Amino acid sequence: MALSIDMVSDVVCPWCYIGKRRLDEALALRPQVPVEVRFRPFFLNPWVPREGISRADYLTRKWGSVERYRAIAQRVADAAAAEGLPFAADKIMRQPNTLDCHRLILWAGEAGQAACMKQRLMQLYFAEGADLTDPDVLAAAAADCGLDPAAIRQRLATEEDVGRVEEEAASASAAGISGVPCFIIGGTIAVEGAQSAQYLAHAIDRAAQEHPGAERVA
Repeated sequence: MALSIDMVSDVVCPWCYIGKRRLDEALALRPQVPVEVRFRPFFLNPWVPREGISRADYLTRKWGSVERYRAIAQRVADAAAAEGLPFAADKIMRQPNTLDCHRLILWAGEAGQAACMKQRLMQLYFAEGADLTDPDVLAAAAADCGLDPAAIRQRLATEEDVGRVEEEAASASAAGISGVPCFIIGGTIAVEGAQSAQYLAHAIDRAAQEHPGAERVA
């Protein structure tokens, strides 16, 4: 049996972008521990309408002004650069509602490609400034991860799994998760924030001690 790691996060959360990279690094540090990573939805900005809003309007509403956000964002940009992650916040022109992104990650999981989809969506947003409300962008992301873009486009045009994603996100909030990323390891250890790869690796060790199917580092 694999050790479960539930990453509760949102694709437009910059610390989740960094946190996923650090999780990948932690897993590389513990190759002997079998794990199953599951990506759980969270809505960082549940008030953003389904069609999204302009990035400038979003930053003004959330931070007071675009200029104020730029000063705050430098810390994130420095952390991303330290992880080798491209971070081009100035390219982002539209702030999306991420419901469809979470549906896409869910469907990618049906083909074992949830991690690929999660990474691709975050890369599109933070590195390329792509509009994640655009069905063409989402269909292309699906193709990048080996999914049928035409089939994905058809599913996106429906309300398939909207309730499921919303319920999972509500469950995370009901469980007391108010900030992301949050990693639930082995169902017993919760790690909040984009902690270092070493910190996450030690948390994996602790969870593996109590997990019958995972070896612990000697």
